[in-house]
Formats: sequence, structure tokens, C-alpha cells
Amino acid sequence: MQRLFSNFASGWPGLGLLIQRVVIGIVLLEQAFTTFKGTLISSPGAPHMMGAALGIFVLAGLWTPVAGVLVAAVEVWIALSGAGDPWTSFMLAALGGTLAMIGPGAWSIDAQLFGRKHIAT
Repeated sequence: MQRLFSNFASGWPGLGLLIQRVVIGIVLLEQAFTTFKGTLISSPGAPHMMGAALGIFVLAGLWTPVAGVLVAAVEVWIALSGAGDPWTSFMLAALGGTLAMIGPGAWSIDAQLFGRKHIAT
């Protein structure tokens, strides 16, 4: 499973990845909440619901490469279907793709589950 992750950066790069994950996750959740505020859930809102679920995974740093690719795909779907602001969707697609390529960082569930383990002697 470690081959799926490029690295688990710590220090300043890890902090940058944490900030990127938090921003992506919050914007994905905000998009879903504003889409469904005062309306019934319907099939045109399906990509926003998928985005909200992926936002939770990205916030937690769980299955980050897979979630990043899925964020990019869902946001391109939203942008091309006209279900939301296309510029925000394309920005989130780019950020999701870069997150999938770079990795989750040291402060993530992925790092705890799949990172290098130190053996105490």
C-alpha cells in the first residue's frame, strides 16, 4: 500500500499539504451545503453530495490519492454539467489532482496507517 503514496512530508511542506487538504475539504462541504440549502435532494445534486463525501475523506487525510482523483473527476463533472460555478469547480479539480500526485502529508490518517513505522529498540 505504501507504493500508492509518494511521500508523507512533514515540516513546512507537510503544513502546506494540511492547509491544502483543509481548504479543499471545506470548499467541497460548503458547495454541497449551499446547493441543498432550502431544497430537496434530487439527482442533479448527486455530484455535490459525492463532493461532500470526498471532502470528508480529504479533510481527514484518508485514502488521499484515490480521493484526490475522484475530487478532480467529480468537479469536472460539476463544471461541465453547469451544476455550479465552473471556475470554482476547475480550481478544485486542479487542487484535487495535485493532492493525489503529491500525497497526504505527515498529519493525516494515511500517514498513521501506511507510513513508515519506527521500531523502538
